[in-house]
Amino acid sequence: MAELAQSPRSDRRAYPRTLALALLCAGVLMVILDGTIVTVALPSIADDLGFSSADLAWVMNIYMIAFGGLLLLSGRLGDLFGRKRVLLAGLAVFTVASVLCGVATSPEMLLAARFVQGAGGAMVSAVSLGMIVTLYPEPAEQGKAIGAFSFVGAAGASLGLVLGGVLTEAASWHWIFLVNLPIGVLTLLLSARILSPDTPTGPRGKADVAGAALVTAGLMLLVFAVVKAEAYGWGSAKTWLLVAGSLALLALFAVRQHLAAEPLLPLRTFRSRNVTGANVLQVFTIAAMFGFQVLVVLYMQHVLGYGPAKSGWGMFPTAFAIGAVSLGLSARLIGRFGARNVLVGGLLMLTAAMAYLTRVPVDGAYAVDLLPVFVLLGGGGLVLPALATLAMSDAGPEDAGVVSGLFSTTQQIGAALGVALLNTLSTSRADTLRGDGKSEAAALTGGFHLAFTVGTVLLAASVVLALVVLRTPRTGRAASADEKAAQPLAHVG
Repeated sequence: MAELAQSPRSDRRAYPRTLALALLCAGVLMVILDGTIVTVALPSIADDLGFSSADLAWVMNIYMIAFGGLLLLSGRLGDLFGRKRVLLAGLAVFTVASVLCGVATSPEMLLAARFVQGAGGAMVSAVSLGMIVTLYPEPAEQGKAIGAFSFVGAAGASLGLVLGGVLTEAASWHWIFLVNLPIGVLTLLLSARILSPDTPTGPRGKADVAGAALVTAGLMLLVFAVVKAEAYGWGSAKTWLLVAGSLALLALFAVRQHLAAEPLLPLRTFRSRNVTGANVLQVFTIAAMFGFQVLVVLYMQHVLGYGPAKSGWGMFPTAFAIGAVSLGLSARLIGRFGARNVLVGGLLMLTAAMAYLTRVPVDGAYAVDLLPVFVLLGGGGLVLPALATLAMSDAGPEDAGVVSGLFSTTQQIGAALGVALLNTLSTSRADTLRGDGKSEAAALTGGFHLAFTVGTVLLAASVVLALVVLRTPRTGRAASADEKAAQPLAHVG
């Protein structure tokens, strides 16, 4: 268990659980930040390394694909060999890859290092949530701990935009990666010291490396198909051939999981409507919100004329609002009203924010056209804790790592698809408007309008899914002893 660091000979050197929780959150925060910290630095990276406009998106996408594609394997490795071992290995891989990113001298070197960085991030993220629910087995404490974890996931992406802009202007884009060296080394050393070795919970055997390769290749090909749809056309045979190839790889992955003696993702996991529903809903929600983060920064820089630091700081109210809600309100609201009701309330806030963006003008004013959106996005501080609670509600001890990995996988799938889809739609629409004689700013803004409209539809669909599919797990005070015993989330160990 990853509760307190205790010597096998004595328990006198016990550390507070809050320190262990802080370390787990620090590792995840570092990983999440690197998903978005490059956003405002992309123009600088393109100028320095010679990326083409079409290839530049892969600086973000290859990280998220490696992250998402290897999360399931990492979660199973945690079940098989111990989550602490996987966590420490992931921190080491991530830190080394960050240094390689920071010293990259060519597009190929940067993309290769970003893929390895995503693999290390997958190892850290896949086991962290399972370690936290083990660390805090009591429902009330667990709710607060998950709130802290969810704050890291929700606010980390926004904080990445701020830090990316500041570091790029103050130093150079290299430092958005090199800053991970001292943080990674410190987190690694303290985690090795403070987190206790845990007993593997899964059955002994081999990890499904072939399954991981299939799902990673399938996801990469799917994102590639969406990105290439702008060049080939959405109705092109080439586009649909790529989509068909992606679906075939993912279908082979599913078949392998059904037939394998030791599957990477046991299909029994999807018997729970909460596990399945929460993960599908998360793909929709994260696709809309991650795509929004990229596009709203482009709007601020290319239409409103903001610099990297100013556009990054412009997103700070979102990080603050999410943090305040996640840490101060989410656990209490979930305990009182239930995870599903809190989730729906947060999703309605996000939907309203995205809908407001569909009318941003060419000459927009920050206080009128953007600040209300960034405040409403505080609803993300309700959405992610509630989703995490629902997704983990049926996870037994033997599958906690896999379910945790699946939950983080769908975050990355949603992020990669959201960036690819919304950016492609926005770019295609802007090209059409340029052809119609619109100014550059008007064409770009028209493209953003379409993307934000699609994002609004995705969030509205998430509300419907939450109401129809999800059920709040009965973990409140009124639950009977038998009901509590049947709720693995509160007893994962």
